[in-house]
Amino acid sequence: MQSNFMLGGDPLSLDRIRSVLVRLEDTIIFSLIERAQFAHNPKIYERGAFSHLKEFGELSWLEWFLKETEIFHAKARRYTSPDEYPFTENLPEPVLPALHFPKILHPNKINVNPSVLSFYVNSIVPRITRRATLASKRVNGDAELNDDGNYGSAATIDIEAMQSISKRVHYGKFVSESKFQANPAAFIPHILKPNPEALDALITKPEVERKLLQRLRKKAATYAQDVIGEDAPSPCVDQQNAKLDVDGVVDFYENWLIPLTKKVEVDYLLCRLDGLSQEDIDALMQKSPKNNLAL
Repeated sequence: MQSNFMLGGDPLSLDRIRSVLVRLEDTIIFSLIERAQFAHNPKIYERGAFSHLKEFGELSWLEWFLKETEIFHAKARRYTSPDEYPFTENLPEPVLPALHFPKILHPNKINVNPSVLSFYVNSIVPRITRRATLASKRVNGDAELNDDGNYGSAATIDIEAMQSISKRVHYGKFVSESKFQANPAAFIPHILKPNPEALDALITKPEVERKLLQRLRKKAATYAQDVIGEDAPSPCVDQQNAKLDVDGVVDFYENWLIPLTKKVEVDYLLCRLDGLSQEDIDALMQKSPKNNLAL
């Protein structure tokens, strides 16, 4: 899922941001459905588990796979886009000439991908792969088996899922910038005298979060089912045979993705005035609030 910042229009309009976030829900759900078809395969997350990777350092299979993938993506200038954040440090420069993106976000160095990687590996993967892991155990007749050998396929989907989750979390910067520009005076006092709790209260919209979770549950429940028969008016719900742990996806959003996104939003706001003169800040304080829909 890409956001084309070269097509014009306001990238900070709430309609556009909302559209991106809704599409990312689909991308994340589908990538989790794809990952759930393979067993847990914990070996690919263990550093030193593959002797073939010794020459590359003490990396897990996923970390090596991720690094090699992001090296290629960096050369194709993926990480010059304002909504892309790599998991890998010290990436090569792009081989393509630079695109001149519009200035959208205030300069910042916020990157929470270490948290994304850790939570994905330790919490998301074990939960969504339970059924495939159990199937692997039954097929192989080993009560302890949780490995189906699909290391390349599993890691490929892992990377797609983590990159989508990363984009969704870091899009909190766009949300914060949009809200800040709509009413700078509401935020500036809590930035100058750092008050993260007050900033969190300003950006938190319980009703919006409630509707998001309701929409997410409906989507996950729908996408996790097979449509039976060409003339079926709607997917036939069979929770027992669903392709994805729907409750797990909702829990993931409610208890981790939304809180981490809000942390990104608050951290971004806390550095929003960095480099500005007192004159610049005074001018922002004088801006009239705009009508801004909740997001």
